[in-house]
Amino acid sequence: MTAIIRRSRAVLGPEMAGPGLALFAVVLFFGLASPQFLSRATFGSVAFQLPELGLLTLAMLLPVLTGGLNLAITFTANIAGLTLAWVLQMNGGVDAGPFAFFLGGLLAIGAGAASGVVMGLVIAYTRAHPILVSLSMMIFLRGLGEFLTRGGDVSGFPAYLAPLGHGSVLGFPVPLLVFIGCVAIWHLLLTRMKLGFNTYMIGSNIEATRYSGVNTRKVLVLVYMLSGAMCAVAGIIMLARFNSVRVGHGESYLLITVLACFLGGVNPFGGFGRVIPVFVALVVLQLLASGLNLMGANQHLATAVWGILLIAVMILRYAAGHLKLLNRKKG
Repeated sequence: MTAIIRRSRAVLGPEMAGPGLALFAVVLFFGLASPQFLSRATFGSVAFQLPELGLLTLAMLLPVLTGGLNLAITFTANIAGLTLAWVLQMNGGVDAGPFAFFLGGLLAIGAGAASGVVMGLVIAYTRAHPILVSLSMMIFLRGLGEFLTRGGDVSGFPAYLAPLGHGSVLGFPVPLLVFIGCVAIWHLLLTRMKLGFNTYMIGSNIEATRYSGVNTRKVLVLVYMLSGAMCAVAGIIMLARFNSVRVGHGESYLLITVLACFLGGVNPFGGFGRVIPVFVALVVLQLLASGLNLMGANQHLATAVWGILLIAVMILRYAAGHLKLLNRKKG
């Protein structure tokens, strides 16, 4: 039993305390406030809504761990979705075959990865701040997408895409299974691969990492490339969910991905954070939104509560750090 507990702590880390407590509080409060909260319908709704936000949060996670940020995640997902949509349209639209989807999916992921590579190269070689670089990319992708689509939607896709957005396997939504698979890949990347170790090192101290012999430029490019590729996966899921693609889909998710990272114990300055606590933080945010909806609250109230939650997390982190510092001085 002790070995299991130690293993769990090693996997989850101390970051799990915050989202774990938040999960308990949200389930307890809304479970008592609304008898419908602890129902299969609520968790089914969360399971279908979680993957889009979750995939974009994974795309945000890697840059944040390096001490950076990727503000272009939603528009990268849109451009990737548009890439797939155009390939399907050029091959018959609703009559497009599976090969067209396969080719379009590869090109979509390539488009997302290319966006990340450009940002990574600029950040790595010019040392420009990631916020400025990703903001510039966000503006570029938004303008490009609106120019190419003239602000409209692209729709009319094959029927076999519907299960990817709305289907279930053994009772589990397909988008959720895709998201869980991506969570597993990110977890292995950060805990078992050299790139993950170097990502944490860069977030802790990029100059010391460079002097230790790590090619920090290569790591940064790979980090942003993977971030862009994950955005593309989100874009493909969004296309299947909405059966259409439009520049601006999921735009409201941007700041929520940052909130999910911080609520999941990720250090905003980089070098510290794990995937599983971020996953739990995402569940908390979705349960919070569903609970407020069941109580008849306005949808915008959930956004306001998320903002208050972010402020509360920052205050609690400061208080915990200050308390640790006082204990060290006393010791």
